[in-house]
Amino acid sequence: MPKIPEKFSLDAYWYELPPKLIAQYPPLKRTESRLLVLYRQDGRLIHHAKFSDIETYFRPGDILVANDSRVFPARLQGKKETGGKVEILLLQMPRPQQPVPALFRGKRPRPGLRIYFGPDLEGKIVEVEGGGKVHIYLEAQGDLRQTIEQRGHIPLPPYIKRPDEIEDRFRYQTVYARKPGSVAAPTAGFHFTPSLLERLRQKGVYFFTITLHVGYGTFAPIKTNDIRKHRIHEEYVEISPETAASINKLRKEGSRLFAVGTTTVRALEFSALKTGQVESLQTWCNLYIYPGFCFQVVDHMITNFHLPGSSLLVLVSAFAGKEKILAAYREAIEKKYRFFSYGDAMLIL
Repeated sequence: MPKIPEKFSLDAYWYELPPKLIAQYPPLKRTESRLLVLYRQDGRLIHHAKFSDIETYFRPGDILVANDSRVFPARLQGKKETGGKVEILLLQMPRPQQPVPALFRGKRPRPGLRIYFGPDLEGKIVEVEGGGKVHIYLEAQGDLRQTIEQRGHIPLPPYIKRPDEIEDRFRYQTVYARKPGSVAAPTAGFHFTPSLLERLRQKGVYFFTITLHVGYGTFAPIKTNDIRKHRIHEEYVEISPETAASINKLRKEGSRLFAVGTTTVRALEFSALKTGQVESLQTWCNLYIYPGFCFQVVDHMITNFHLPGSSLLVLVSAFAGKEKILAAYREAIEKKYRFFSYGDAMLIL
């Protein structure tokens, strides 16, 4: 069997992280997150006290693109007809009169099983797949989505070892989130506030939003030793014609593009696969970015620190170089940066 080149070996994307550095709560203020700046050309690092310093890296005419998908309370807690407790994690925003895929936590799921989530919401399992995945038909006395908003819980990531709290409804969400559909947040955007975005606008930075509804598969680890054999999950992406045209016009004029988060990077680069320009689209994206990928749109990336062995760590390594990224992570661990969703940020220039 031929040896897997190191840049494609899963073992090369592993690092040891002290559990105490996994952020369990957000900082008191969004812009008080720390910021690590990495120059991908030569690997230089600069540390800053607050995320608000990021505005010093923008120039008039720059483009800032973010994902405006909104996390919906996808975790539902209920009881079976027999009284047994059940938890359902919806994998997509449900639509009236249509079954929705979900993860089932409880004993013996079966087709026809009814689950009661409250006096105004119940569900019936219509299909059972392997690995705890089911398809469930939901019925509400009133508007289905409004009822889920009231009954559901915020689907915090599995590495946050606590129940969701009221504050998470606001903090596990970007300030510019508009379109419900994500079961995991585009967390790189957590650090922005309306006042910071306004300061960037006053500086002459153009701010645009696209949509990519983040699926639970974003937490799925790569399980193939050769990362090239991994198959990434699909996520719905939407870029308007107006946004695409504006970004392309500015890029032709020499503007630099800053992408907020790996989801924005995937959406933009997916849209540009055929023409090299941002294209308007409404479709499902399964673009898997690993070393060797040719980035055509994104110049700079704002991101958080990602899990070992994840497709997100592979993506940022493709953007900046595996050795440089892992060296930055080692530095961040030494300096006790906070990791993952509620953690600190990184700017890759």
